[in-house]
Amino acid sequence: MAISLALIVVFGLAADIVFRKCKLPGLVGMLIVGVLVGPHVVGLMRPEMMQVSADFRRIALIVILLRAGFELRRDTLHRVGKTAIIMSALPAIFEIAAVVAVAPYFLDLSLLEATILGSILAAVSPAVVVPLMIDFMERGKGAKKGIPTMILAASSVDDVFVIVLFSIFLGMYGGHKVNIAWQLAGIPISIVLGIIVGLIPGYLLYRLFLKYDWQPPRRTLLIIGTSICLMWLEEIAHNVVPIAALLGVMAIGFIILEKEEAIAHIISQKLKKLWVFAELLLFVLVGAQVNVSVAWKAGAAGLAIIFIGLVARSIGTYLSVLGTDYTWKERLFCVVAYVPKATVQAAIGAVPLEAGVAGGEVILAVAVLSILVTAPLGAIGIMLLGEPILEEEKLTTYRFKTLREKLQLPRVGERIRSKRYGTIWKIIEEKEVWLKTPGEEWKEPVPIPAIYLRFWQPESSSSPGTGKTMEYRYSFADASFHANWEILYD
Repeated sequence: MAISLALIVVFGLAADIVFRKCKLPGLVGMLIVGVLVGPHVVGLMRPEMMQVSADFRRIALIVILLRAGFELRRDTLHRVGKTAIIMSALPAIFEIAAVVAVAPYFLDLSLLEATILGSILAAVSPAVVVPLMIDFMERGKGAKKGIPTMILAASSVDDVFVIVLFSIFLGMYGGHKVNIAWQLAGIPISIVLGIIVGLIPGYLLYRLFLKYDWQPPRRTLLIIGTSICLMWLEEIAHNVVPIAALLGVMAIGFIILEKEEAIAHIISQKLKKLWVFAELLLFVLVGAQVNVSVAWKAGAAGLAIIFIGLVARSIGTYLSVLGTDYTWKERLFCVVAYVPKATVQAAIGAVPLEAGVAGGEVILAVAVLSILVTAPLGAIGIMLLGEPILEEEKLTTYRFKTLREKLQLPRVGERIRSKRYGTIWKIIEEKEVWLKTPGEEWKEPVPIPAIYLRFWQPESSSSPGTGKTMEYRYSFADASFHANWEILYD
């Protein structure tokens, strides 16, 4: 398995670099590498790696969902909540209806088999969408109207909605008695329970982190371990009560950010570094699941069904954002952002075949083909449209986050040591300000972010209100904080 990990890292990184040089999303290159080195093409991936592929992909997905949670702010969610709820269901309903209307004629499927196919195709891929939305959020793109946050939240709930529908349709095919009303009621129940089971451990972790000054890597590992347990809880409780564990994972980050922003940003910074490896695992292994020969069997008919479904989905997406203050270009971006398919299709595409559905092989072929077509095109479309369409706020608070990460600045409450004098200080205050830099004669002054930090020396007094203090202003023109200081942890 070690050689498989080496292949993922070496070839995945190489593809990422090449595609970024070409101004294309690196994840597209990783997907292609996965397809090529996977067991269905060249076959370089070892069998034991493929056996644990699902677990690795789940852990990688947890990392990106945690990062998403640490970016969710309450005010933004309030602003986009209604639109996100509509967008989590309406586009999927439109796509399922379109597939049901045409699949029986194109692929000779029964009406129920076409419905199962539609429910598989109707899921958007959080693995593709969430990383791209987080990138926009970190740069303040679309922050004024909260568009990336809305798409991020909607795509997560979309998966819950679609998977519940898939379970209903598959159960009906097997001749099992399916309580449709109870299954549909399970959608809001799973969402609410998912959020609750995430908020409770998230709050307990926040209290734990306040009491013990652990190193950030330990905090990050503990949060990841807790999130994996939430996914396990969803599995064991599946037959009793539905739980949307993906939302629970995001809720952990959300509650910690609400309660203690300083701790949240430190953990988020560590997750960002961990994502470099997790991203390789996720997209290369998703690509390795794709069987090109199976996708080939779907042929032109499969492509036609995917295209018709996407057209219907796009109409549903556009209607979902019709009552907002988005411009037509921003609405177009939302439509394109809801195109990629990968995660859910790779996870459940083969389930109908395993369950004995007559058209299971055809359903699997179309599901695989949808990944090959929509994941790269959707990711490229998001990048190409997002850059010019999403408005970047000049005075966005995300500029301060970028400044902190670049200079590795500490947060209030953290203790630091001077590398030159060996003295111990504690950060007791921070202020975010915009500085007016002198511009050229023909240009207006450009505001730049700066952070004032106030230091207190504990040895000089027993209380932070008295004793020796000093303050310093940091901007992008300064060297890294760690050039002169080191942060201390118990």
